[in-house]
Amino acid sequence: MAINFSDFATFISVARHKSFRAAGDELGLTPSAISHAIKQLEQRLKIRLFNRTTRSVSLTEAGLKLYERLRPACDEIHIILDEVNAFRDTPMGTLKINSPRLASRLILMPLVAEFTRRYPDINVDVTTDDRLVDIVKEEYDAGIRLSTTVEKDMIAVPIGPKVKICVVATPEYLSRHPMPGHPRELVNHRSVKFCYPSGRPYCWEFYGPEGKLEVAPCGNITLDCLDATLEAVLCGAGVGYLYYQQVEAHLKSGRLVSLLEEWLPDLPPFQLYYPGRQYMPRPLRAFLDFIKERQP
Repeated sequence: MAINFSDFATFISVARHKSFRAAGDELGLTPSAISHAIKQLEQRLKIRLFNRTTRSVSLTEAGLKLYERLRPACDEIHIILDEVNAFRDTPMGTLKINSPRLASRLILMPLVAEFTRRYPDINVDVTTDDRLVDIVKEEYDAGIRLSTTVEKDMIAVPIGPKVKICVVATPEYLSRHPMPGHPRELVNHRSVKFCYPSGRPYCWEFYGPEGKLEVAPCGNITLDCLDATLEAVLCGAGVGYLYYQQVEAHLKSGRLVSLLEEWLPDLPPFQLYYPGRQYMPRPLRAFLDFIKERQP
């Protein structure tokens, strides 16, 4: 029974993603080619490895057992190859990062563009996701989040400038509603609310003489995307709680007005975080060194 390592690499990719399409994207193959490779492997092993429906792919009991035994060996092979990679003039491989959509657009993309020009043999795969994901379980090399949401067992380094929050509204909206002088007065305003993909609402945080103050915004528009939130505010739907980098140009042009500035101090930068472990992939090490060069 002749089975190549590539057959098992295909199996491991499908098992990890639970998707022929995602495995194909990772391996540079079509979903039909992936499906054909899995069928051939099952025929050679004379056992079914996956349960397939039109909507899902899942491991059979035998497939799960095979995956659990093969995955550590596959990880060891990647470690060995990465050690050999250290003898090259420039590192190569793939760096997988999970990032919120906004942080990806405002902070990560300029860095990735420059990084890949310096290291053309490194592929950077960025998944934009506002969920709080387990980067170890979902097999990312690193993630990006605000410092308050990074797990304590992770190693984190700052990426980008300090985070500045702005409360904003259009001049037209403020012509119909009184300018708030205190965060608690926002209960009298229509606000454009943001919620996490899980459905959990985001409370607006302020800092004053009495310390931290949380305000639950009032309004009948709730969005799970901060860019869409900005668009709604620009349309005069209400007050928004947004990042300064999002609204800077609109503040300068006069399309938006900043509110309650004295209640909104700068926050720590976004953090690039990764699991503390003895082995670190060369692409991740190169990216960390690249980021540290740009820290003030």
